[in-house]
Amino acid sequence: MRMGEGWGSGLVGVLIFSGSLPATRVAVGGFSPLFLTSARAVIAAALGALLLAALRQARPARADLGPLAIVAGGVVVGFPLLTALALQHMTSARSIVFIGLLPLATALFAVFRGGERPSPVFWLFSGAGAATVAGFAWMRSAPGGAVGDLLMLAAVAVCGLGYAEGARLSRRLGGWQVISWALALSAPAMAAVMLAAWPAGFAQVEGPQWLGLAYVSVFSMLVGFVFWYRGLARGGIAGVGQLQLLQPFFGLMLAAALLGEPVGPGIWAVTGAVVLCVAGAKRFA
Repeated sequence: MRMGEGWGSGLVGVLIFSGSLPATRVAVGGFSPLFLTSARAVIAAALGALLLAALRQARPARADLGPLAIVAGGVVVGFPLLTALALQHMTSARSIVFIGLLPLATALFAVFRGGERPSPVFWLFSGAGAATVAGFAWMRSAPGGAVGDLLMLAAVAVCGLGYAEGARLSRRLGGWQVISWALALSAPAMAAVMLAAWPAGFAQVEGPQWLGLAYVSVFSMLVGFVFWYRGLARGGIAGVGQLQLLQPFFGLMLAAALLGEPVGPGIWAVTGAVVLCVAGAKRFA
């Protein structure tokens, strides 16, 4: 039952995260990547601090500060900033090529940081799923420069580490507490960056760009992690992490609906293949 709850929570987290890249793509049309990254962290940190205070959560132990710093560096600062920079050089559809590698990165860090030992068959399903997603997205995406590709590879690496480290902490502290404390830890630095990157004015910022900022601040930066870390902690980091293979397809659908980016009919066949890979990974994780 606990594992089933973990996979259910993980799926909700993936659905929420699926809107992150399209929302970021919209938001960078009105905000600089540096301001967007810092502002979303500060807004989410304020909400997280209210939750911690309202529910009277005890402060984390000193030994938890290092792992929380890793979480903050990976998912609060690193991934949002690197993807925002990358999306200045590529479409959100192309960025999904690299998101398809995130489950594999998360599984690798689950071994090194979480002490998990998936079976060899699991790695076959995980590798096949990553190759399917990346290959499909690569064939349908517009060409991009090396700068954007390298930024997205770095984003995947730091995010995989942040996911695995946060899930490991969530087993003891709780999922929403981990992301809330990580946000609080990074808040002073991110507030300073936000003030330094403050734009001269907001007259050029349109409604959709404000909505993009709101989405990545509230949902991508806080609410999604409540479900995601809970899912990873309960269902296993390596196994539940494979649900991220579905994120590109949810993201492609949102990119098509919100940004008018084309999605071909082959998406349904590839989605079916990915679902089989996720099911196989779940069985052998």
